[in-house]
Amino acid sequence: MLHGLNHLTLAVTDLAVSFAFYSQLPGFRPRARWRGGAYFSCGELWLCLSVDPLRRKDTPDYTHYAFSVAPQAFALTARQLRAAGVTEWKENRSEGDSLYFLDPDGHRLEIHSGDLDSRLAACRARPYQDMVFFD
Repeated sequence: MLHGLNHLTLAVTDLAVSFAFYSQLPGFRPRARWRGGAYFSCGELWLCLSVDPLRRKDTPDYTHYAFSVAPQAFALTARQLRAAGVTEWKENRSEGDSLYFLDPDGHRLEIHSGDLDSRLAACRARPYQDMVFFD
């Protein structure tokens, strides 16, 4: 039986640039680095960066990776990311504070202050089109 996210591996084109980027994200802790990749931890998350010359930045879609941030820390964290010069790729239109930004290889990332329970509560108050709830 599956019970959660084990790890997240991101293909990167330049390990030095990506390593520096993730090292600066609040909460990310470098754990190991080698010629072809690096490991970080962020809370319970295990993040792997893996050099891949086939990585393309020109095929964007809504796939993204969201990291939790406490509501009281959101504004400070968002300011730190903006001060670091991140590129924002989307404006938040849903429940909870969010900042959507790109890493150096164009991976779509997000910091988000809500959780599934707060999202479902907001959706119950204002359901998306044809939304059905199962609990």
